[in-house]
Amino acid sequence: MDLSAMRAEYARDGLEEVGAGLEPIGLFRSWFDDAVSAGLHEPNAMALASSTPDGAPSVRIVLLKHLDEDGAVFFTSYESRKGVEIQANPRVAAVLLWHPLQRQVRVEGAVSRVSAKESDAYFASRPLGSRVSAAASPQSSVVPDRDDLEQRVARVRDQAGADGPARPPEWGGYRIALESVEFWQGRENRLHDRIRFVRVADEWRRERLAP
Repeated sequence: MDLSAMRAEYARDGLEEVGAGLEPIGLFRSWFDDAVSAGLHEPNAMALASSTPDGAPSVRIVLLKHLDEDGAVFFTSYESRKGVEIQANPRVAAVLLWHPLQRQVRVEGAVSRVSAKESDAYFASRPLGSRVSAAASPQSSVVPDRDDLEQRVARVRDQAGADGPARPPEWGGYRIALESVEFWQGRENRLHDRIRFVRVADEWRRERLAP
């Protein structure tokens, strides 16, 4: 399969330093609002990369659920592949791609678990079916077939009753510390704009990267 001839021209707005501001949170909120206003499907979907201690990488899509100065938060099973890798090597990278807007945001940093209180609050806010599935599924483990999963869900549903299950202790949130946040805006002739914010002590250093 030869894809060498596939290409698209980028010709939307640029990103100048004056418009980027002095810190990344405000710009991220502005870009995220643009993605929501554009009607993009799941604009909070981000590719999350983790790795084993010896450097073998893995990547998957997760949903960003909160972002502020303290970091970017997502939720999963601590016993999933990503959870096991994070336990062994607590540094990750993530990227959000808003292709119709010709924009992406990259985040890199150390990752740690959020508090049990935060995980409890988010778990309780989820739809009943999602809570049952999270409690029933041994995420990333090999299972015999789909029927096995359905039976696990049925058992949890029967045991939990109408209120649904409590948050399993192996399920919760992670927070990625914002050590580096890069904003990418597509431009003509592949001369894209890349503005990166790097945290140095308690301050942000802004820099432009060559495309």
